[in-house]
Amino acid sequence: MMATTRVLVVDDHALFRDGLVEILNGQPDFTVIGQAADGAEAVTAARRLVPDLVLMDLSMPGVDGLTATRLLSAEQPACRIVVLTMTEDRSAVLQAVRAGAAGYLLKTMNANQLLGQLRGLAAGEAAIAPTLAGYILDEFRRLPQQGDPRTGPPWPNLTQRQQEVLLLVAQGKSDKEIAKALSLSIYTVKAHMRAVLAKLQVSGRREAARQLRHLL
Repeated sequence: MMATTRVLVVDDHALFRDGLVEILNGQPDFTVIGQAADGAEAVTAARRLVPDLVLMDLSMPGVDGLTATRLLSAEQPACRIVVLTMTEDRSAVLQAVRAGAAGYLLKTMNANQLLGQLRGLAAGEAAIAPTLAGYILDEFRRLPQQGDPRTGPPWPNLTQRQQEVLLLVAQGKSDKEIAKALSLSIYTVKAHMRAVLAKLQVSGRREAARQLRHLL
């Protein structure tokens, strides 16, 4: 029997929520177990329902999505929170990931793209809108120079190239696709990947992808 992901939908626009609920409940691997219209309702509902996945808007009256994400990620670390918003601002993306979001997607995507991203997340990939991946990569490149001198760089021992490889792995890219994207040989990509796994002390690509938000 197919495992079902239990979803809480959080958005202040009822019509948009209704559309999401219809899309998700029409799939065999998703079930919407609750809805909320703002961050405060989301926290209350999540405490009661304990969802596997929360789709979280950012701009809502009262308690916003960023605050709710921070609270829920602390209270329910096993719950995956995916921001679903119209906001493409770079700082919003990074703030959401730092608050504990496992993904950041845009409302401009279609239903098939959304479902693909959510299924990828369930398989251990990062749910990041393709148009925003470049923003995150640019920020990652700067992180070693921005590390707190008291704690060291946020990317422990990872070279810039290894950071780039990890980001592409987190997007679900194969070694062949990474090699093409970075203009490297596939053997070089495999070498970088082995180094990333060793430095992060994880056993596989999915575990490395899960480390993405913790390295920010």
